Amino acid sequence: MTAEGSSPRTVPRDGLLASWEPSGRLAVPLIVLLVNVANLIGVGTVVLLLIGVDDGSATGRLPVIVAAACYLVVAFPAGTIAGLRRQRGTNGWLLAGRRPSAEEAAHALRLPVDTALIAGTIWLVGAVLVGVVGAVSFPDGRVGARIGVAVLLGGLVTAGVTYLLVARAARDVTARALAAHPPTGRLALGVRPRLLLTWGLSSGVPMVGVVLLYLDPSNPDGPGRGAVVFLVVVALLVGALATLLTARAVGQPLRDLRTAVQRVGEGDYDVSVVVDDAGEIGLLQEGVNTMAAGLAERERLRDLFGRHVGTSVAQQALANGVSLGGELRTVAALFVDIAGSTSLVRRTGPEEMVGLLNRFFEIVVETVEDEGGLVNKFEGDAALCVFGAPTDLEDPAGAALRAARRICDRVIEAGEVDVGVGVSCGQVWAGQVGAASRLEYTVIGDPVNEAARLTELAKDHPGRAVASAPTVQAAAPEEREHWVRDGEVELRGRDEQTETWVVVPSGGPEGSPRGGGSHRAKRGS
Repeated sequence: MTAEGSSPRTVPRDGLLASWEPSGRLAVPLIVLLVNVANLIGVGTVVLLLIGVDDGSATGRLPVIVAAACYLVVAFPAGTIAGLRRQRGTNGWLLAGRRPSAEEAAHALRLPVDTALIAGTIWLVGAVLVGVVGAVSFPDGRVGARIGVAVLLGGLVTAGVTYLLVARAARDVTARALAAHPPTGRLALGVRPRLLLTWGLSSGVPMVGVVLLYLDPSNPDGPGRGAVVFLVVVALLVGALATLLTARAVGQPLRDLRTAVQRVGEGDYDVSVVVDDAGEIGLLQEGVNTMAAGLAERERLRDLFGRHVGTSVAQQALANGVSLGGELRTVAALFVDIAGSTSLVRRTGPEEMVGLLNRFFEIVVETVEDEGGLVNKFEGDAALCVFGAPTDLEDPAGAALRAARRICDRVIEAGEVDVGVGVSCGQVWAGQVGAASRLEYTVIGDPVNEAARLTELAKDHPGRAVASAPTVQAAAPEEREHWVRDGEVELRGRDEQTETWVVVPSGGPEGSPRGGGSHRAKRGS
């Protein structure tokens, strides 16, 4: 459960993956470097394609190479400058370390798409340029078209790889943007486009190349074995890279989500995952974080609710709701009160008395809840405890009697206060009373009143615990062995005698006092 005022612990990433996610002043420059790497991959792809379709004619080859080299010298710096200018705002708030605005965050989320579009545009212009130079330089003008198509296919590969590389490297930038402005359902980097792009790079572009080779009018005999082999090599290399990047982009967040959900399932709600995806995965990450925060808040409210009304009452209220009304139940009521509290508070002072009460009530709460009971309410220096409501107990009378003995033993061991404990058993009304806007769970019936009266008797008894005869008789045999009949008394507010039982003294039943009942009867009448 999340501690109040603390932040959830983020599911950690390993160091290798973190190095793929530059942040701050290094983010945009390193992403630009990756774009250049993607362009080099595109150049290599084009070289392989041209080697595969080369007809062996050296005529016109030199002008094409020169034109391509000159264009690359100009295009690479131009593309770099265009990319930096396009994301100048993103670089600005990253360097300043400030929270981006909504417009800046939306612009940062378009970083992979914008970079891929710039790369694709540069390669499209290059394809037209090199194609025209090839058509003019080669005796057969259709060779220029072949070269242009090869460069265009290389540009598609470059744009696709650029998208995947930048999307992977910009995850920290994406996380910062989404932390400032969480995803709202608009998918900028969905899983479907990534998978379609991976298919295009690994299958679509190579297959288009093969089809164009067979449809090439300048080669009516069809492509040779070498051309097909080179296209297969391109498909394998580019497809492997694209698949690896896509698998990383989808697999790692899912592993983080699995770890987070597993921890939530184990009851650890102090957990969150980094929202670093602007698509469906980002919505899922945000949903898991919201779920964990909601469960942590619910657990905190349950804990606070349980502290005020009791755990069993809180669980019943959360499960069934609360309303005015209740039911008749057979319960055991235990009432415990500090003896001589008035003089005690004069001696100690109110502040020290509060600390003493808290230590005393800690004993009562721990003992009663350990026996399956409910501390129904605190009344100054006394407490009313109920066994058998709202949850059923197999032996409520036995549980109450055990709790009475244990409370007396622990209070004597602590040596700070003197108490009296009364226990009674019978049928009561248990449920919610009050108004619709303010409810309290309580039990009403004769056993409650009887337990309170017996508590006054217990303060004068050496064992400090007195129970009614029906309570002891309703308990299991192993618990009855710890109690012995004491006498009969007339309790205040009653016209009949009440048979009382007390805890067996250390000397055994034979050492139990006799004849003291008449004295207590006079005091309680």
